[in-house]
Amino acid sequence: MGGAERDNGYVAGDVRHLRRGVPLRVGLVAATLLLVACGLLASGIAVTTIMQHSLMNRVDDTLLDASRGWAQVPRRLTTASADDPNPARPPSDFYVRGIDPDGHIWMVINDREAEPVLPADNDVGPEPVTVGSVDHSDVQWRAMTVRGLRGELTTVAIDLSDVKSTMRSLVYTQVGIGAAVLLVLGIAGYAVVHRSLRPLSEVEQTAAAIASGQLDRRVPERDPRTEVGRLSLALNGMLAQIQRAMALSESSAEKARSSEDRMRRFITDASHELRTPLTTIRGFAELYRQGAARDIEMLMGRIESESRRMGLLVEDLLLLARLDAQRPLERRRVDLLALASDAVHDAQSIAPKRAIRMEVFDGPGTPEVLGDEPRLRQVLSNLVANALQHTPETAGVTIRVGTSDATAVVEVCDEGPGMTPEDAQRVFERFYRADSSRARASGGTGLGLSIVDSLVFAHGGRVSVTTAPGHGCRFTVMLPRITDERLREEQSGTDERLREEQTGTDERLREEQTGTDTGTDERSSEETTEPISSAAPVRP
Repeated sequence: MGGAERDNGYVAGDVRHLRRGVPLRVGLVAATLLLVACGLLASGIAVTTIMQHSLMNRVDDTLLDASRGWAQVPRRLTTASADDPNPARPPSDFYVRGIDPDGHIWMVINDREAEPVLPADNDVGPEPVTVGSVDHSDVQWRAMTVRGLRGELTTVAIDLSDVKSTMRSLVYTQVGIGAAVLLVLGIAGYAVVHRSLRPLSEVEQTAAAIASGQLDRRVPERDPRTEVGRLSLALNGMLAQIQRAMALSESSAEKARSSEDRMRRFITDASHELRTPLTTIRGFAELYRQGAARDIEMLMGRIESESRRMGLLVEDLLLLARLDAQRPLERRRVDLLALASDAVHDAQSIAPKRAIRMEVFDGPGTPEVLGDEPRLRQVLSNLVANALQHTPETAGVTIRVGTSDATAVVEVCDEGPGMTPEDAQRVFERFYRADSSRARASGGTGLGLSIVDSLVFAHGGRVSVTTAPGHGCRFTVMLPRITDERLREEQSGTDERLREEQTGTDERLREEQTGTDTGTDERSSEETTEPISSAAPVRP
């Protein structure tokens, strides 16, 4: 019993596996042919049954009419004359046998080789019945018996060979027509299904191409009113989202790697920059502790100088950290022309022998921006200090201020040796120095231009450098200029921030008040449980 169940399970599993392995177009055509074949079979059976019933009814009607006619024939023939052929009688399609009341056969008419199987009394009944043949089992007869005027029984039978031949021809015709219909339908159906499923083949090819790495491949679009068209649109939308997600993922991964590399370089450079003054301070402190220093004042001056340098470096690092955290800056109206003028005066006081001048180029409006004035002043001072430190004393420095459309522009140009394209590409990186030895000798930290880039970016602008070896450098700062629309936007943003701050303050005050009231209630409940003698007054 268990073995039979296992065998049935294996067979069912094989059938399911075979069904899953059939291609879709073959399955559709096979299902269509199966349905049509079932329909043809049902219609063929119905037509055959109706046709056979109709032919048998006609045979029965013919047999009934013939039986009535033979029953009225007077008994003129003897048995002997009945068995002998009668040349005067035309051939008959019927078999006729008559028996008188005494059981004697008085008439037999049969023009065929076969003879129906009849009972001895010659009575098969008044209704037509089907009987076989005496010598030929494949020949069937339709027979019935009628009683004559004198009591004789006359049995009339008719051969059904013509009916069987007609039915056989009908069946063969139906089978041939059905086979032809199935063949034509199979060929046409396969062609139609193959053409209809061609978009699915394109989807398969596109999916294979995408799996191989061609993420820009798309399924050809079809009529969106069709199922395949809607499928194509849905797949293309999904593929576009996948491509965007992968692009964002790759971009995020690249940014993460780049940020990690920058952070690693930053930590390394910061450690190196801090280690230099710390080593100097530790060395001078060791000399002082051992009493080997001869000039105490010079020793303390060097320690103070290195401490100041280390403090400046830490302040610059803190500033960059705050800028990286995107902390909001103070926004006020700032005149870049006034800042540039102050920067020129400061530079002239530091380097009185230098040719430092300011130029104003024409443009629409005034070079006024919304920003943090001390930070913007630091931008100009860092750019000017960079020009003074990295150019010879004979090189001039020019600060140009103006406007361009909705942008305020400040340019700091020098006539120094310039930079190579490689240096210009990395000049805004933190701790990067085109000439590290000369920069350290001048007291630079390598963070000045990085601070400039971060401050300008925090103000919604950008800074760039144009340089070539032997042609000096031109640093260009571009900031959004003040316009009426920008003033309205800034005022709206300021009001919104003030409302948010006021809302936050009110919520904090309510939370503090709620906490105070809760604490007071708890203390009051605790104190009431103590003896009256130990109760203390509650501080309001």
